[in-house]
Amino acid sequence: MIAELVIFIILGIVAVSSAFAVILSKNPVYAVLFLVINFFALAMLYLVLSAQFVAFIQILVYAGAIMVLFLFVVMLLNLTGAIESLQDKLPAQRWLAPALGMVLLVEIAVVFLSGFFAQVPEASELPEGFGTSAPVGMLLFSRYVLPFEVTSAVLLIAMVGSIVLAKRRP
Repeated sequence: MIAELVIFIILGIVAVSSAFAVILSKNPVYAVLFLVINFFALAMLYLVLSAQFVAFIQILVYAGAIMVLFLFVVMLLNLTGAIESLQDKLPAQRWLAPALGMVLLVEIAVVFLSGFFAQVPEASELPEGFGTSAPVGMLLFSRYVLPFEVTSAVLLIAMVGSIVLAKRRP
């Protein structure tokens, strides 16, 4: 129990520090790479919390597909020198951003002090297999088989349509 808590705290520190690095990074490529680190730290946090399915989806969807897309867009647009050359068109935002940040911190403190998180069920109250892929698979292929098949057909049609649109005509 103590080892899980230590690992959880270390991963939380990595996630928060990489999130701050994303915000404070001047180079957009480094910001995207720090975001990948953040997504992997979040996936590891899900693993520590025994939510293997959510961790796998976090790595597959966010750290895999979306971050590759972000990285390609950043490299395609070549934003490395463009950010430093931007002029401050809204100087009022310099004072508004810290004020709104303080409002957010006050809201977070109110939520924590109100006892909102005291309603979260204990691990012993959760059903067996909670967070694993087995219950999701059972529901997906029994109760939700029609929406699953419709979604796969829509994705197949979109893929064929994109190939047809991208194909050059002689």
